[in-house]
Amino acid sequence: MAEEFTWLEAESPAPKIEEKKITERPLKLEEATRKEATVTAKAEPKAIPTLKVSASIYHPEPGQTDGSPLITADGSRINKRNPGKHRWIAVSRDLHSRWGGDIEYGDSLLVSGISDKLDGVYVVRDVMNRRIKKRVDILVGKKDDVMGFWRGVEIAKLN
Repeated sequence: MAEEFTWLEAESPAPKIEEKKITERPLKLEEATRKEATVTAKAEPKAIPTLKVSASIYHPEPGQTDGSPLITADGSRINKRNPGKHRWIAVSRDLHSRWGGDIEYGDSLLVSGISDKLDGVYVVRDVMNRRIKKRVDILVGKKDDVMGFWRGVEIAKLN
């Protein structure tokens, strides 16, 4: 029976790992958490460049869009019953990469400075009329009961 296991004692082709004796005692959970928190607190968060723009809202209807109000400029289809659920946004053409800006379709924008309800992350799916500059337009539905125009709104590109 012992003969059957002699191959286990043979030299392995795997690289040898040096064994080191641990001289420190293992950290308890509370100590490990404190140590991680200290390391995390020291890390500097990356500053996201922001841009001040004005903001407004729009509804997917012919008077506020082109001839196909339920299709955005990038070809996305808007939910007719609840357009606001998408969290989509239109940007003025001067901000869009197609016309020399830094923002592209599909980019996520962090919008702040409007209200608790409207501040947050939106995905760029549409562009605005060429006469409008330095503005974002938030897609909402008629039932959302939101109206307004805001100045000094900050947007930051997340991706």
